[in-house]
Amino acid sequence: MRFEFGGCVVEWRGPAPYYFLPVPEEECEEIRAVAAMASYGWGVIPVEVTLDGVVFETSLFPRDGGYLLPLKSAVRRPRGLGEGDEVRVAVRVRLG
Repeated sequence: MRFEFGGCVVEWRGPAPYYFLPVPEEECEEIRAVAAMASYGWGVIPVEVTLDGVVFETSLFPRDGGYLLPLKSAVRRPRGLGEGDEVRVAVRVRLG
């Protein structure tokens, strides 16, 4: 399963700050349809992401009925991306 979307980077402040891109509801519905086949536990969904030509692997985190896409520091920092920035990504759900 592949899809593209854009959105605004959000920051979650915990013991260390994390940056996420919320997945739009339409894509969340599609993800839920394959979640049982893709999840390896706790509802997280493994994905391959392309952001600005860089491909990396991560997992979607379930949150408030939707999903958040973590933006790895190694990808985010060199592009100067932070809270409030608009980004576009291509995502491939990795089915087990």
